[in-house]
Amino acid sequence: MSSGNEQPSVDVGLSDAAIDWVVKLNSGTASEEDLAAFEQWRFQSSEHERAVLEAETIWYGVGVAGDKLRAETRKNITRRALLGGGIVALGGLGLAQYDDINARIVADHITGIGEQRMVTLGDGSTVRLNADSAISIDYQPNRRGITLLKGQAHFTVSSDSGRPFIVDAEGGQTRAIGTAFDVGIGAEDVVVTVSEGRVDVSTGQEASHGVEVGSDEQVRYLNKRSPSRVKSVDAAIETAWRRGKLIFNQRPLSEVVFEIERYLPGKIFVARAHVRALNVTGVFNLSEPDSVLRIVGETLPVRIATLPLLTVIY
Repeated sequence: MSSGNEQPSVDVGLSDAAIDWVVKLNSGTASEEDLAAFEQWRFQSSEHERAVLEAETIWYGVGVAGDKLRAETRKNITRRALLGGGIVALGGLGLAQYDDINARIVADHITGIGEQRMVTLGDGSTVRLNADSAISIDYQPNRRGITLLKGQAHFTVSSDSGRPFIVDAEGGQTRAIGTAFDVGIGAEDVVVTVSEGRVDVSTGQEASHGVEVGSDEQVRYLNKRSPSRVKSVDAAIETAWRRGKLIFNQRPLSEVVFEIERYLPGKIFVARAHVRALNVTGVFNLSEPDSVLRIVGETLPVRIATLPLLTVIY
């Protein structure tokens, strides 16, 4: 039973319109005419006023952000649910920033959003760090150890049969002597791609006998589970980020978003499961990372809303 002082729900249409106004007025592009039009709309009725108050509550992240909103009963996502989900995404952004601080504490080399860097190690091996990535180095007399703390890196390893080159990432190890390979911590797993030579990939389940991966081959693993089957790939395409490109061939939008977030400030939130599963194909220049979102908006059946520090695809 409802309490006697509980207010009735705001009409969904008014709620959507109010959120449109709040987003526009906080976009930094609203004019005085827009503000006047908003004030006129707002004071048409008490229902309009209440819709605005609710929209502002959602915008500033208090009260109803965590509620199961009426949008769950609608076939099409409403702006109210969109904005509430956006606030959850911003909470995730805070956690990501916390993880970033931890990485910075222990990292020997780290890159920021949109930044790539080449690192030459003491033995002549090189590491190219992708954007928003971090590594720590632990060279010992009998091994050359690297930990990929976050992000992605391509390793070109100087040959030294007495000291294997080992990259630890998320519960797995990639072992090489002299070769070139890429390790990336993805949204759901770790991806190892070999450009030249061969590597051995092992996890907690495969500690004694890892999976051998050769040139133009790729393997994935999750935490300490056994690696996936080796598959053939074009390593030049898989590591195109080193040449300032991102190349996607029927890649789920969720993976594309994870990749492009390395190059754009803030958080990108994909609001619905079926949208995350949409496939993306294209070649994009990293000098224009915004073009990925623009083309996604033009070619896929989605809408994109841009908020401060947050882009929502729905």
